[in-house]
Amino acid sequence: MPETKEGKLIGRVTHYFDKIKVAVIELAGPLKVGDTIRIVGGESTDFEQEVGSMEAEHEKIKKAKKGESVGLEIKEKVREGYKVYKL
Repeated sequence: MPETKEGKLIGRVTHYFDKIKVAVIELAGPLKVGDTIRIVGGESTDFEQEVGSMEAEHEKIKKAKKGESVGLEIKEKVREGYKVYKL
């Protein structure tokens, strides 16, 4: 799939908390509440969602920058290493 259709790669899933459906994403680019992201990984995971809320160090935040790790509530199960794109 061409890079342009996937959006800009802005991070990678480093952990997923199944019970609370939260993924920890290490950012390689800025992200803010309201952005649309796409998560791609494995053989069949490929979905889009809007960033509804974001946390860093157990504090709600509105935006994060490159190098930070953030927690996002995710609508589908993901795994470590899945790629996160900003659309």
